[in-house]
Parts: sequence; structure tokens; C-alpha cells
Amino acid sequence: MSESVRPPGKSREEIAAAYRSEPWWYDVRGFFILTFAYNSTLLRQMRTFGPNFGPRHLELACGTGTFLELLLRWRSWKKLPKVDVVGVDYAESMLAGALNRFRGQDGFEFLHADAADMPFSDGEFDTVNIANAIHCLPDVDGGLRETFRVMKPGGTLAANALLYPRGPWPFKGIAQRINEWGIRKGILYTPYDEADVRRRILAAGFELVADSVSGNCYDVLARKPA
Repeated sequence: MSESVRPPGKSREEIAAAYRSEPWWYDVRGFFILTFAYNSTLLRQMRTFGPNFGPRHLELACGTGTFLELLLRWRSWKKLPKVDVVGVDYAESMLAGALNRFRGQDGFEFLHADAADMPFSDGEFDTVNIANAIHCLPDVDGGLRETFRVMKPGGTLAANALLYPRGPWPFKGIAQRINEWGIRKGILYTPYDEADVRRRILAAGFELVADSVSGNCYDVLARKPA
């Protein structure tokens, strides 16, 4: 797929339907996508997202909660403070996995909501993570604007986005095939290029704190101006 051609993508409802699989299969599938499409590692992602938890934290597009649980274990190992976490996802089957995973634990709330239309007050969250999901949002600009709205001034956003495949053969070809499959299935809206993601984040009102590229993944830490 050419970087200059955007796929038509699917609607929110079609994307939610594409995630109607058993949570365990979603997690297994996600590991292979992380390894061969993102060309990233869990350790790098934990270092990207793990530090970005303020006292009241929003995990946007939280999925089954598997990655969230890994992040919290990493934070516990690092002896970082406990926080209150709100998780949001548009796919109800994935959200059911998160509800089951954290059932009975204090400090967790999970809601079915659209990233571009969240049921929260202005300035409600200290931090937001959008882990492995910007490229899955059908309205990424709306999602970033809503994220900006619900964050406190001075709050930080950690996010990453899937880039168009790069690197040598056969790894670039493998990533390309996985992306094409993901778009057909509806679990991927589109990959991006680095400059496009940066422009969208800045257009939403954020200021860039740090960014980097690893494999086919663009990692960003941004701040809502105080």
C-alpha cells in the first residue's frame, strides 16, 4: 500500500464488530502484530507508557486490559505509586475482558465510550495513555481533541502510532501483509507517517515533550499547556 493512498477504512460499528473475538485470542493476535507489524517489544512499550500514570489516569482504547495489567505490574516492580484508573473502549467484547480482569479491585472503572465523544468533564484526568490504538481510531483528530479536553492543564499524553512498514526485506513485506489483513478485518484503520501523527497531535493543542521512532512505531509524549 502506498503511503500517499489512504484506505477507506471502516465505521466505528464495523471496527467494534471486528473485535468480537475471545479476549485470549485478541491477546495472542496482538503479540504477533506487536512483533511483526509494529516491530516493537513489550519492554519498550512498558518504558514508554509505564511512567505516564498520574493520580487520576485514563487508559483510552484499553482493550482487554492485558497491557494495562502489565504496565501496572511494571509500575509495582518499580515501586511507583498506585493510581486511580479509568479505562475506555468502543468494543464491548474487549471491555468485558478488562472488566473481568480487574473485577473486585479498587481504583478501577471501565466504560463503553467513543474516543471522539467521551462522557467526562473538562480537565478530569492527570494523564492519558493511548497505547497501540491511534491507528485504529476512525476519527483520530476527534479522539485527540477529546483527549485534550478531558486532561488537566499540564497533564501528559503518552501515545504511539503504527507507521507504514520500513526496513529490509522480508520484514517490511511481512508487516505490509499484516497491515493489509488488519485493514480488511477492520482492526486497523490506517498506518501513518511520523510527520502526519506529529501534526495531528499539535493541531489538537498539545505541545511535544519527546518523540522517537522504533521499528514501525512512532512514540510520543505530549503535554497540555498549563
